[in-house]
Amino acid sequence: MNLQHRIDLMTELGKYMQQNDPEWQDIILKSFQHNAWFTPEFVEIASENIVQNFLNKEALIKWAAHYHLDDYISCKNIGVVMAGNIPLVGFHDFLSVFISGHKQTIKFSSKDNILLEHLLKKLYGFDDETKKQVLIADMLKNCDAYIATGSNNSARYFEQYFSKYPNIIRRNKTSVAILTGKESTNELEELSTDIHLYFGLGCRSITKIYVPEGYDFVPLLKSFEKYLYFKDHHKYSNNYDYQLSVMLMNKIYYMSNGSTLLNENLSVFSPVSVLHYEFYDDEKILNQFPITADIQSVSGKNYLPFGQAQSPGLFSYADNIDTMEFLLTL
Repeated sequence: MNLQHRIDLMTELGKYMQQNDPEWQDIILKSFQHNAWFTPEFVEIASENIVQNFLNKEALIKWAAHYHLDDYISCKNIGVVMAGNIPLVGFHDFLSVFISGHKQTIKFSSKDNILLEHLLKKLYGFDDETKKQVLIADMLKNCDAYIATGSNNSARYFEQYFSKYPNIIRRNKTSVAILTGKESTNELEELSTDIHLYFGLGCRSITKIYVPEGYDFVPLLKSFEKYLYFKDHHKYSNNYDYQLSVMLMNKIYYMSNGSTLLNENLSVFSPVSVLHYEFYDDEKILNQFPITADIQSVSGKNYLPFGQAQSPGLFSYADNIDTMEFLLTL
């Protein structure tokens, strides 16, 4: 299967996802019934981002050209352990291995084992040869290399199991934003999307903001109104009620618009329904934020524009580890 054919198959898969086929809509509903965090709205947003940013033919050609990919590769079998925190979160890993020309054996997360499996079956229908390129397994054994994504706890097990092989092991990550206090209404609404999309469960979800001393939170809270309906989602609502109870019992200062809690906290990770904030007095942070191992991306002036944190492109690698470069060095 040559490179051009692999690219053509991916663009064909993108067309299927974009056609709003009744079969695809049934799978989206089935996924939501299996995992209540995967609302049809959020699955469709994730699908559209994949179609526009990953499965665009010109973008795929440019991506392949950047790595000087051709039809010849020393083919290995890559074991891929996928996460399941947001819909189709493992698609980029699947795509990277497929376009590189390697074979892959995928272990799905139990939280997200419906959407991509369906797409793979469509891919098999496009070309029967893809069954040899992409396998699905409950356990990964005898692979030549591994790409595994999970929590900090599961990463310790991955390191134990896969340490003898070339590997990429990913841990918990989150994203932050830096505000100047001069953001427009539109910018705050874009930031609100970065915070609330997928209920804040993604590594690119903004879970903490840094604001100047004396910052006025009222416009920010107003920008959250688009997501007031989260209170009608039982899993989210349970988290909100629990976190609010904890703050009330412990007499912790908080702010809220009725569906999102703001709490001053040093941690970059925040629970579902909570956004942490921290004041800064040194404006150097506006140009040089201290990136730590926990940070996937930073949004704000001089950083990633608001509204783009949740729309990664082909070159936006998780943990900032170049997956394609890793695959080509095997």
